[in-house]
Parts: sequence; C-alpha cells; structure tokens
Amino acid sequence: MPAHVLVLGGTTEARRLAADLATRPGVRVTTSLAGRVARPGALAGEVRIGGFGGAQGLADWLRAHHVDALVDATHPFAEAITAHAARAAAATGVPAVVLRRPGWQPGPGDRWHHVPSLAAAAEALPGLGRRVFLSTGRLGLAAFAHLTGLHFVVRSVDPPEPPLPPDTEVVLARGPFTLADETELLRGHRIDVLVTKDSGARATAAKLTAARRLGLPVIVVHRPPLPRGVTTVPDVAGALQWLGLGPA
Repeated sequence: MPAHVLVLGGTTEARRLAADLATRPGVRVTTSLAGRVARPGALAGEVRIGGFGGAQGLADWLRAHHVDALVDATHPFAEAITAHAARAAAATGVPAVVLRRPGWQPGPGDRWHHVPSLAAAAEALPGLGRRVFLSTGRLGLAAFAHLTGLHFVVRSVDPPEPPLPPDTEVVLARGPFTLADETELLRGHRIDVLVTKDSGARATAAKLTAARRLGLPVIVVHRPPLPRGVTTVPDVAGALQWLGLGPA
C-alpha cells in the first residue's frame, strides 16, 4: 500500500480519488492543481497549486516528497502535464497511472463533425453555423480569435483572457449544468452550432443531448494521444485497484 500518493488533479475523478484516499489509514494524499481556476473547490488531503517546472521539476518533487505512487487524473486535453508526468515517473521509478475517463460516443440523431484540433475546428466553423457556443475552455480561445462574421458565446468559471474572437459574449458560470440549463442557453442565445472537446465527462455531456434534441451540428475535437507505454484506468475504482486498495 503506498504511503504517499500524488494526484495530478483538476477533474471530478481526481477530487473523488483524493476524498477516498484521505480516509485510508496510513495513506497520505497530495493533489496538485495547475492554478488556472481562481477559486477551486475544497479538496480532501493536502493541496499544492502551481506548476512543477517541467518533467525535471516534477521528478525532483517526487523525490523530495517521497512519493510512492503518481496518479495523473488531469483533463484529457492537459497534454503537457501528462507528458511531463510520464517522463518524471520513468526518471524516478515511481509507479504511475493515467486515470482517463472514456470519451463520448455519438448516438442516434447526433450530427457530430470530428476534427483533430482546435485549429481544424475553427476552419470548419464557417460552413456549419453563425452563432457558436464555444465550449472548449477559456485557454483555447486564441484558435478562434481570427474569425469574423461569427457570434461566439463562451462560458467559463473565470473571465477569459485575450485574444478572443472579435464578437464574443462571455457567460460566467460554474457547472455542472442540467439538460434544462443547456437547452435554455442554446435557445436563448439562438445557437446554431456547438464546438466542444471530447472530455468524456458526464457532468458536461448535457450540452450534447441538448444539441441533439435541437438538431444542432456539433464539432468535436479529438483528444491528444497519450504518451507511449503509459498505464491507464478508466475510473476511480480502477485507480484504487491499481494502487492495491479495495473499495472504501
């Protein structure tokens, strides 16, 4: 049983895992957050905020804090930290696993357009709609900043920083959002196309159902590939099993 577990957080799964580990006798859990949200919710166990300084900085932290196991439970699009975690784990010999929820799958009636990147999503947009619900996170808005003639609605917890598309309306709100919430947003803002990343989160899937019911096209950005050779689990139960722990 690991004595000190470092969880790279920022997701619902990371929060649930930390809450479980904090109840285990003899287990110390530290959750690391990037610090991109000004007021993150409360977390069980110890919390650190901020970057490590790349793979080498993370490796140094693992050694200095005597980490026995590393769980990367970051967002599926947090490509840099996942790559750094894989390299740091390999350099230090600390066992590591990536907790990555399954991606979304289209259902009957969905009008999904799959693209490999935010840049490709921006290229596809003009042919699909003029009023866009841009649900890709506030840090990816620069990819759309050059687009004119489109009205963008952006929702985020904290105000996004420029560059932004010239015609952007910002809605500040914290999820999760219900199907009724998402339907009201799409209708109220007369949205005719949705852009989203394949985060796979149940908490953010309601917008896809709302788009389906309203017959709207959806541009879905593929996830970046995981580093070669990493071990993955799909959920908190899988992470606990990998750690050698049964249900609480």
